[in-house]
Amino acid sequence: MEKIIALAKRRGFVYPSSLIYGGLANSYDYGPLGAELLKNLRDIWWKYFVHKREDIVGVDTQILQRPEVWVASGHVSAFVDPVVEDKVTHKRYRADHLIEDWFEKNQGKKINAGILSIEEMAELIRKHNIKSPDNNDVTEPRKFNLLFETSIGVVEGDKNLVYLRGETAQGIFINFKNVLDSTRVRLPFGIAQIGKAFRNEVTTGQFVFRTLEFEQMEIEYFFDPANNWRQYYDELKNYYYNFITNIIGLSEEKLRWRQHSAEERSHYSKMTEDLEFKFSFGFKELLGYAYRTDYDLSAHIKHSGVDLSIIDPETKKKFVPHVIEPSIGLNRLFLAVLENSYFEDDQNERVVLQLPFVLAPYKLAVFPLLANKPDLVNTAKKVYHQLTDEYYCYWDDRGNIGKRYRYQDEIGTPYCITIDFQTLKDSTVTIRYRDSMKQVRVAIDKIKSFIKTENEKIF
Repeated sequence: MEKIIALAKRRGFVYPSSLIYGGLANSYDYGPLGAELLKNLRDIWWKYFVHKREDIVGVDTQILQRPEVWVASGHVSAFVDPVVEDKVTHKRYRADHLIEDWFEKNQGKKINAGILSIEEMAELIRKHNIKSPDNNDVTEPRKFNLLFETSIGVVEGDKNLVYLRGETAQGIFINFKNVLDSTRVRLPFGIAQIGKAFRNEVTTGQFVFRTLEFEQMEIEYFFDPANNWRQYYDELKNYYYNFITNIIGLSEEKLRWRQHSAEERSHYSKMTEDLEFKFSFGFKELLGYAYRTDYDLSAHIKHSGVDLSIIDPETKKKFVPHVIEPSIGLNRLFLAVLENSYFEDDQNERVVLQLPFVLAPYKLAVFPLLANKPDLVNTAKKVYHQLTDEYYCYWDDRGNIGKRYRYQDEIGTPYCITIDFQTLKDSTVTIRYRDSMKQVRVAIDKIKSFIKTENEKIF
């Protein structure tokens, strides 16, 4: 992880936020390469789940919504973490995490303290005299709401409380009727959204894995509960797994499905699974996958008074659709991609980000062999501008060619194109493969077709 963090900062993927003022805990900004990788992840996700499927449409809803939305969804009353405070340092910690860490360290047991009540956690802390990480006594556990509060209104005393959304899903549910009324979708169908969410997490850390501000990519897939839910559940699950492994390229050896126990999953869920990725700090949730029944739509019907049920046009049966939800954190996926792609090539003394072509920030890098030869530079510029019509390319004429190659390897650029003296004779260029370092000669007017063929073959 330390190597990933160092690379991310050194090469402009991720910076600590507000760094010139000392930073802000658990907050990060994405640099030029990070912004490109995030954009590529968003774009390929949207293409795969929205554009390639006739049964899923997209929305983009507001971060600020009426507070009643979060009352109806249960977030105001139940979106809480159990928190203890160090009596000396006044640092706050998740009580369940503190208990789990103590049992693993002192008794070699892995337990799930998240299923315990506040009272049960308090009893365990007293019984085993569990301390803070600084070895100080802690307070009794108490509930801590994760929703960030803010207010709208310009006059002090005439402001209305609102929340920064804790998830993007509720924006989908409250627009369910709008989508039905304004499009020609029919059950079963899904609504997708990519957007920012905010959680006042007590336990953060592990780089961008868990932060106060993050981005979610969520789908709510609606269907008639009279039909077999399992067919929709399995189809979408397999479709998503193909995306993670064959499109994004995460190694199957680093992935596993973990099914939630009856005690662990939410009361409204009939089935919940996590697709976990083996990060450098262990297997952690990458994708949450749940059959949420009709809980959300029914809650909004009750609190808003608006009928969100559907009438089947053939049977005339009226019902509230059930929903299956795959939810993935974009920032976690970003980190998984970096960890999965990071490779130390000791034999050639280089670090390589083996990113899939579709995700690489720069697809191609174009170099003149020597920067002080005008003929080489002018020809290279022409090649560069021809390629930028189709690909995001990197221009580099600094330093020797070896250093340029190493830089491109480290930022994940799949191909480097060098214009040399042979180019001036026969209009061919050298194309170097990032992973194998193999080099081939290709005619300038064949570069695009070559890259397209290679991309189709490899990815």
